Amino acid sequence: MRSLVKKWVVGATVLLGLAFAQNVTITYWQYEFKSKVEAVDELIKRFQAANPGIKVVHQTFPYDAYQQKVASAVPAGQGPDVVNLYYGWLPTWVKAGYLQPLPDSLAKTVDSDFISMVQAAKVNGKLYGVPTAVRSLALFYNKDLFKAAGISAPPKTWGEFVEVGKKLTLKQGDRYTQIGYGIAPDGQDHHLVREVLLRQLGGRPYSDDVKKVTYNTPEGVKALTMYTDWVKQAGIGVPNFFPGNNGYRDGFIAGKIGMIIDGSFAIGTISSGAKFNWGVAELPTERPGARKANFGSFWLHGLTPQATGEKREAAIKFLQFLTSEETQRYWLEKVGELPARKSLIKDPKLSLNPIYGPFVLSLAYAKATPFVDETAQRKVMVDAINRVLLQNANPADSLKQAAAEEQKVLDDFWK
Repeated sequence: MRSLVKKWVVGATVLLGLAFAQNVTITYWQYEFKSKVEAVDELIKRFQAANPGIKVVHQTFPYDAYQQKVASAVPAGQGPDVVNLYYGWLPTWVKAGYLQPLPDSLAKTVDSDFISMVQAAKVNGKLYGVPTAVRSLALFYNKDLFKAAGISAPPKTWGEFVEVGKKLTLKQGDRYTQIGYGIAPDGQDHHLVREVLLRQLGGRPYSDDVKKVTYNTPEGVKALTMYTDWVKQAGIGVPNFFPGNNGYRDGFIAGKIGMIIDGSFAIGTISSGAKFNWGVAELPTERPGARKANFGSFWLHGLTPQATGEKREAAIKFLQFLTSEETQRYWLEKVGELPARKSLIKDPKLSLNPIYGPFVLSLAYAKATPFVDETAQRKVMVDAINRVLLQNANPADSLKQAAAEEQKVLDDFWK
């Protein structure tokens, strides 16, 4: 009898231990982007329903304050267990100790099941995050404004782009009431200059080992001049034409801007806000049949050092759910970002879709450029553009200054 009681006590203790182990709370952090926040809230409900022993606390922060919030919380042993971050921040975050490597099993899954762009989630051969979706750039255009201006199709070359932009730009006296292109150096246009125009013209931004800046060349000067001339010569773009951090996109949604270049992540926002007919096209090229180029990027989910023991197991389970095929299908519908898994991105229905198709097609030639400090490197290029647009600097001089500034960023990181 005593033996049976002893076995019962041991068994009950094990069961209680299992029950305790299943009651785990983990925290997920991301920046505030309406469609993404709503998507994660819904996904947490689904995950918790399937995993009743795991509770996920979702916290968001303004984009401009997000990295600083992580930088102050994680080293203090606080903050999230699972964190969302831009792939361009990865080297800096790994160097600062904000992330821990993911299990080899997840690395093998990424190698076999995810598109090649996701290899940028590795640092020194170790995987530090997995994305739900990937992005590329495309041209959004207002079909109603095109029709009113007698324009039958989106531009295929940059020359056509400028001519279309002129037809869509309207003024009353000295005041612009409508512009052809939503110029946005700190939106996606810094990528457009450095990653798209430069590569289309035969240049490249960095050396293969990402230790040298290589855009201070005739191709680089031509790319910057070509872009800034849309404002200074053609007059199809007006800096700060529409107020707000995302004024170029908001102005397009308001029907005041004929064309913008934006990422696939903007599909959800534009779809829910625009009250007119709009379309999407692949980015123009320098001339018909010329080299194509595009900028690919993604946000990924990583684990911080806070995720240990039972919390780490729960966090990995949540991360796997966030990057599953089911979640990626939902993310496409809700947010508009493209699936990161090969099996989904190869679906012909996706490439033939009039909205998603141009983004999907561009993934074949999009490059997720490695950055060492994306925030600092972005600022360098935005400043280079603004010196020309706002201070009338010579493009060659501005680009030379930018190259020197960015080389210092690279040198400081690689010391």
